[in-house]
Amino acid sequence: MSYAPRLRNKYNEVVVKGMQEKFAYGNVMEIPKITKVVLNQGVGAAVNDKKLVDQAVEEMTKISGQKAQPTISKKAISNFKLREMMPIGARVTLRKERMYEFLDRLITISLPRVRDFQGLEPKGFDGRGNFTMGITEQIIFPEIDIDKVNRINGMDITIVTTAKTDEESLEMLKLMGFPFKSK
Repeated sequence: MSYAPRLRNKYNEVVVKGMQEKFAYGNVMEIPKITKVVLNQGVGAAVNDKKLVDQAVEEMTKISGQKAQPTISKKAISNFKLREMMPIGARVTLRKERMYEFLDRLITISLPRVRDFQGLEPKGFDGRGNFTMGITEQIIFPEIDIDKVNRINGMDITIVTTAKTDEESLEMLKLMGFPFKSK
């Protein structure tokens, strides 16, 4: 018997029914779903210290459960002492089971650990149903050992969906348990 993530079961049992009731889709395949989650962390101080990128890759790997990739600069910017092809950050793309596991941990464990958390801003939608949010400290994730962190870094989390509008995507994410601020 294969293991299905808790959030995927919630999507199949709760979200599909809720979306069908609210938007009255003609076909089950029209119901939006999450296709991938992209974690991205820029390390601006990596220009002076190359080890910071290695630490960022290691932390992103622990957070996501999947090997992170270092990102490299595409062009040189002399004012920032940045050279072309220099490592400046880390990123990882999650799909399927790992994606659902990460989102479940994000919703239930990590976001409640954010200091003075009032809910997610619904302004993070891009007009095509994708949602991006920023996290200011990577230490909200329980996988990170606070004693071993040399530098507090933020990261961007982008949730890519098949929704055609932001309204559909917002409703789907609310039904999945994302804590959005009420207007």
